[in-house]
Amino acid sequence: MTALCLLFISLSFALITAESSVYFREQFEDGDAWKSRWLESTHKSDYGKFVLSAGKFYGDAEKDKGLQTSQDAHFYAISSRFEDFSNKDQPLVIQFTVKHEQGIDCGGGYIKLFPSDLKQEEMNGDSTYNIMFGPDICGPGTKKVHVIFNYKGKNHLINKDIRCKDDEYSHLYTLVVNPDNTYEVKIDNKKVESGSLEDDWDFLPPKKIKDPDAKKPEDWDEREKIGDPDDKKPEDWDKPETIPDPDAKKPDDWDEEMDGEWEPPMVTNPDYKGEWKPKQIDNPAYKGKWVHPEIDNPEYTPDSEIYKYSSIGVIGLDLWQVKSGTIFDNFLITNDPKLAEEVGNESWGATKDAEKKMKDSQEEEERKKREEEDKKRSEEAKDEADEEDKDEEDEDEEDEEEEDEEDGEEEGTDSKLKDEL
Repeated sequence: MTALCLLFISLSFALITAESSVYFREQFEDGDAWKSRWLESTHKSDYGKFVLSAGKFYGDAEKDKGLQTSQDAHFYAISSRFEDFSNKDQPLVIQFTVKHEQGIDCGGGYIKLFPSDLKQEEMNGDSTYNIMFGPDICGPGTKKVHVIFNYKGKNHLINKDIRCKDDEYSHLYTLVVNPDNTYEVKIDNKKVESGSLEDDWDFLPPKKIKDPDAKKPEDWDEREKIGDPDDKKPEDWDKPETIPDPDAKKPDDWDEEMDGEWEPPMVTNPDYKGEWKPKQIDNPAYKGKWVHPEIDNPEYTPDSEIYKYSSIGVIGLDLWQVKSGTIFDNFLITNDPKLAEEVGNESWGATKDAEKKMKDSQEEEERKKREEEDKKRSEEAKDEADEEDKDEEDEDEEDEEEEDEEDGEEEGTDSKLKDEL
């Protein structure tokens, strides 16, 4: 075989292995047809209902439609199936958008990837999943991005704290799991965390353990400082902490038969110096802090395929929300991180600014409306006050007229009496 043929084969193999694959994509662009692709679990009879909505504010009325939780204080369980695949020897990229437009106080915004043997109608919180990824908020103390992997039948949480977005706008969440056992978490197409699967999760026992046969020598001195053996306590050091008040006098009316023997009250001794301690000097026998020697852990076995799942075939939303209104959209599962970034920019990135502009406009309208209502209430209150003042003035005028009439009648009576006299 010629060198040219070998080069052609190598190039062809590189192109094949580098080919992008999209295993799942959902943007809810065909109206109610999503109901044929997503199946709600019947494991419980009172799961909350999802509706298709772009929400109260959006960048594009059609493109921003997604699955929205619609009932407060409910569990939700819905999933969608796709062709089974394995991420062996290739990256796994999970991406979607979340919008907590309700100002969420406690609830999940994450997804789960399941093996293809999941019975969707029975999906629930105990169903075995491969990966759980996405934001979770509950009060001020919990605002994190979950990254949980199922490894050999046990769920493992990441050892790092990744903070999620907690505002009311749409945000893009992306998880990249690489075949070299590394990972990356991005929010809004910007890296927020990355590292090694082995280092940032407790999948494997530690590589090193403390030598069970090693013990600190009995004569090992870890004291950096010691009391100076040549330092002596002064002879006049020891003084009592309190003494009888020298200025106190027995009251003149003190009756020892009735009150007992009089004793002056105790006061702080001004000559008290506290507990004596010798001055500190460097310990000539100091050997430093003893470090327990480590050995290779016999229970540790490296695993180059921590990242791998033999079966991935279902994506699901299995969560609880106190206040409903979260919208999930732009789901993507692929093996191409670059493609995911481009899709994120074309979907979330294309409408995020318009979404914020619409929200700002609504808030401005609400602010003006509140101001107008406050002004109207103020004017109405002023009118009522003016009316009350006017009524009081009218009453005062009527009172004055009545008084004038009474005074006139009295003057007329007085005149008549004078004439008669």
